[in-house]
Amino acid sequence: MFLRSALALALAFAAVPASGQSQPKPVVVELFTSQGCASCPPADALLNELAKDPQVIALTLAVDYWDYVGWKDTLALHGHSLRQKAYADLRPDRKVFTPQMVVDGSLVAKGSDRAAVQRALLTARSARTPGVVLQAKRVGDAIEVALPEGDLDGAVAELWACPVARTQTVSIGRGENGGRNVTYSNVVRGWVRVGPWSGRAAHLRIPVKDLSRNGADSVALLLQEGSAAAPGRIIGASLLSLD
Repeated sequence: MFLRSALALALAFAAVPASGQSQPKPVVVELFTSQGCASCPPADALLNELAKDPQVIALTLAVDYWDYVGWKDTLALHGHSLRQKAYADLRPDRKVFTPQMVVDGSLVAKGSDRAAVQRALLTARSARTPGVVLQAKRVGDAIEVALPEGDLDGAVAELWACPVARTQTVSIGRGENGGRNVTYSNVVRGWVRVGPWSGRAAHLRIPVKDLSRNGADSVALLLQEGSAAAPGRIIGASLLSLD
């Protein structure tokens, strides 16, 4: 798997001002897509629109299970295929397809169905369960993240740092989309497991060198219930530049 542990990172517990909780938690949208999928470009275009919304963290997760049809996806990570399947295994429908959007780790919509995606976004925004506000900034050669004190109600959460390329345009040479130029937003280029969160206030430090890979110029931080094998709700998130 492409998931890489970073548990050796230092954790120093510290309080976070309660006023930070008044900020809205951004909604996270994960688009499982493929350059070899003929029905994916409209969903890719919709994600590009969502990426412009400051209250949405829209991520492109390219999968590799369409590579056999004649074009190897240049942005795909096998771990994305595993993540999509892990989400599906926890749902009654157990469906895996492209384009598929997963909203806040718990709501699913066909990625090219604008109305269905908007309904999922509205549902996520109206959720009664409060989110966790991550305060993150670049300090020298590291990303510093502040987690507030919170109540997980018996759940387990993990913080993940995902190197992201804000914009990538690909000329697809063969397959169902052969001859097309497709632009992707917030392309996830890897995953670093920062560590677990127990609900105690904490400060974490992530070296930028661990995030600068495969054209990444930003980092998405996801605080998610469950584990890599059984991902649950995303309860906190942030997206910031590595520059």
